[in-house]
Amino acid sequence: MESKILVIDDEESIRYTFESFLLDEGYEVLTARDYQEALSAIGATELDLIFADILLEGKTGIDVLRKTKERNLRCPVVMITGDPNIDSASEALRLGAFDYIPKPIKQDTLLRITKIALQHKALVDEKERYRSNLEAIFRSVKDAIIAVDKELCLLEINDAAKTICNLSHDSIGKAFNSTAKYCNGKCLDVLEETINKKQPVEVYRLECQHKQRPQQVVNITSHPLLSKISKPANSFSAKNEQCEIYQDSKNTFSGVILVVRDETRLANLEQDLRERQQFHNIIGKSEKMQAIYSLIDNLADVETTVLITGETGTGKELIAEALHSKGGRCHKPLVKVNCSALSENLLESELFGHVKGAFSGAIQDRIGRFQRANGGTIFLDEIGDISPRTQLQLLRVVQEKEFERVGDSTPIKVDVRIVAATNQSLREKVRRGDFREDLYYRLKVVELIMPPLRERKEDIPLLLNHFLNKFNKKLNKEIVAVSTDVQKIFMDCSWPGNVRELEHTLEHAFILCRQNTITIDCLPLAFKDLTGTKIPALGEPGVDELHAILHALEKTSWNKARAARLLGMSRRTIYRKIKEFKIKMQST
Repeated sequence: MESKILVIDDEESIRYTFESFLLDEGYEVLTARDYQEALSAIGATELDLIFADILLEGKTGIDVLRKTKERNLRCPVVMITGDPNIDSASEALRLGAFDYIPKPIKQDTLLRITKIALQHKALVDEKERYRSNLEAIFRSVKDAIIAVDKELCLLEINDAAKTICNLSHDSIGKAFNSTAKYCNGKCLDVLEETINKKQPVEVYRLECQHKQRPQQVVNITSHPLLSKISKPANSFSAKNEQCEIYQDSKNTFSGVILVVRDETRLANLEQDLRERQQFHNIIGKSEKMQAIYSLIDNLADVETTVLITGETGTGKELIAEALHSKGGRCHKPLVKVNCSALSENLLESELFGHVKGAFSGAIQDRIGRFQRANGGTIFLDEIGDISPRTQLQLLRVVQEKEFERVGDSTPIKVDVRIVAATNQSLREKVRRGDFREDLYYRLKVVELIMPPLRERKEDIPLLLNHFLNKFNKKLNKEIVAVSTDVQKIFMDCSWPGNVRELEHTLEHAFILCRQNTITIDCLPLAFKDLTGTKIPALGEPGVDELHAILHALEKTSWNKARAARLLGMSRRTIYRKIKEFKIKMQST
């Protein structure tokens, strides 16, 4: 691309001479005979170099020079003068003229100055592009960038520093400790450490306790600010040209660059993940448990009955607690009833209450669990064990939201959310006629199925850590881990008693453990049979049930209870299987 050069002189011969010499070198040349023509040319095109005569009609070349500075033009201005010793030439250089060229014009001098001036212009342009790029980066970076000098005075900040650190551009030039007054001052400590040690400093996941952003978590990184200074080894001057020879440059410490990254969102996500792995006291990160958590979130504020099903020990009561605490009824009572623990008459009184004299021993009125749970949630555990009569009474409560106390005919209205749980197959009980079908479907508006522990074994390490912390506090011990062998046993076990069995097993081990690691010797006797043994799980494809039972019995010296544990079944089930397969028990 041709360089554009403007020649300003009121003498036509001078303009012609400049134009001829420069055109021969391939430059694009514009000419102006006075100040006004010069301004028009400067405003109409982007110039790379200006030659301006100091003496013009009405105005001077220095006026042109001033105008280029006002417009922040980066093109060099070379003054043309008939007398290089006059004061105006010195003034021009003082005001920023690149050089001056004397009359009469010599071709070699003109071309040399032109070449040097254009090289200077190229360097200035490159420097400006570099500066503009740095400024763009500086502005666009989302991290706060703060520069201070050795005295901790603010040199520069970017826009992100306004948001993250509440700094403003008015703070530039002031002491950092006088401007950063809304936080715990950790950034100041980092800056001082960097200045003292001349080394980078990093601080991760700091709660900066910003008054205007109290939950803010940041990473802080500081780096020494080094200035590259080159010392002239020799220099010489020539007419219209200044040259210097430099020695190797040296880095000099001049301040600190501080970078503050806002990690609040990431920290919150990680906290959410941790909470998701321990969701309202429910431990688990497995895919099945994550689906349970999502369902709890969706059901929390939905006014519908929920039926929680699953094997004994899977944590159905914890699910009921989570449903209550996540919803809008959390400030009202959560009332729990174990329906299998009470006889029919006592359960009726417990659920609905009674009046004085309703039956023998009813010496005063009693408020039932439903009335106590008004506005909140009632959790009916082991719902499959209630009698047909209680089923009918419960159906009315579910449908009409009202009931009558024992011995009273006055209906009582309640606003209660019902959550029921069972480890039985209510569908099978309906088929047999042991459970009302209409009540079953009223309870099972949404069914939440708790997976057994054997189907989410990836949660066992999390559960172990949870129970380690729990029993260390409860038993005042400092057990830090379970051995690799114990972990393998736990991962291989089918856990027929689920999480509750794992908890009780670990508590047993805690009581026996006399060191800081739980080993096989601390486990109940039945678990020691699992060492180095892998019994195929019943129900898996290709597993011969008879062979698996015989294998387990032989491994446990024909102890039916221990064999049942190896197989992941109840003692009652293995008794039935032994009878079914007509297995002859060996004496021990």
